[in-house]
Amino acid sequence: MEIEQTLILVKPDGVQRGLIGEIISRYERKGLKLIGLKMLQFSRIKAEELYAIHKGQPFYDRLIEFMISAPIVAFVVEGANAIQLARIINGATDPIQSEPGSIRGDYSTNITRNLVHASDCPENAKYEIPILFSPEELC
Repeated sequence: MEIEQTLILVKPDGVQRGLIGEIISRYERKGLKLIGLKMLQFSRIKAEELYAIHKGQPFYDRLIEFMISAPIVAFVVEGANAIQLARIINGATDPIQSEPGSIRGDYSTNITRNLVHASDCPENAKYEIPILFSPEELC
């Protein structure tokens, strides 16, 4: 059982719809520990840095525009198998394929406006977390 940290974002649609508390509570109820939390407005530079892996994809520009369109909530959770658990809690990227009971399965209908982002592997978590959190901001 490996203790991991992962970055979670409540995307602009989740913030605008007032789902911040509901989303955070799902990770906490699963037993993941919240170790960093902030609300911010993404700059284009930070959004492009975070989503650099997708540069060149047909959805990239649309994703960046969406992510800088309104405030987001960023948080880091920690726990045993946190990355895999967060991905299960979120549900499939395409809400149509998301299981009921997942965040996207319960609340999302659009593949771009799908409420949440989570690091998909340990390497990406180690890359993504420092983009939004300094070590001093994590408890």
